[in-house]
Amino acid sequence: MTQQKYGDDFKVGEVYGTPRITVTEAHVVNWAGLTGDYYPLHMDQVYAEKTQFGERLAHGPMIFALAVGLVAQAGFGGDSVIAWLGINNLRMTLPVKIGDTINVRVEIKEQKTTSNPKKGVQTWLYTVLNQHGETVMSFDYLMMFHLRGEGAAS
Repeated sequence: MTQQKYGDDFKVGEVYGTPRITVTEAHVVNWAGLTGDYYPLHMDQVYAEKTQFGERLAHGPMIFALAVGLVAQAGFGGDSVIAWLGINNLRMTLPVKIGDTINVRVEIKEQKTTSNPKKGVQTWLYTVLNQHGETVMSFDYLMMFHLRGEGAAS
């Protein structure tokens, strides 16, 4: 198999965007069933109406998962990623309601090489935006990438 894209193809400061998705009742119900998270703010309309939000909200971890999926669907990483290494600085800054539409802005934040010249580690800043352009979540996503290696042709 021939490698099509490499971590060296990304430069610090570059920004990429994803398609949008509308968060639906089906997302919330399926996520609760998958994870067992039936917290009333997500599942009980009567309870949720009495909270400061006045309605049910989407699960924060589900928004994280949707963001990761949107970036994967966008395809700009191609086959360059070796492994996911983790996240840092995850913040949920605004609630996501059923019916909100989200997309992800990705900025290449940091790049490091490893002891192996064919592997590098990058940090991508994911900013999840709602339909109003407001940030609802942000996090640093760390991944290991294939690199061309020393002496390889660009």
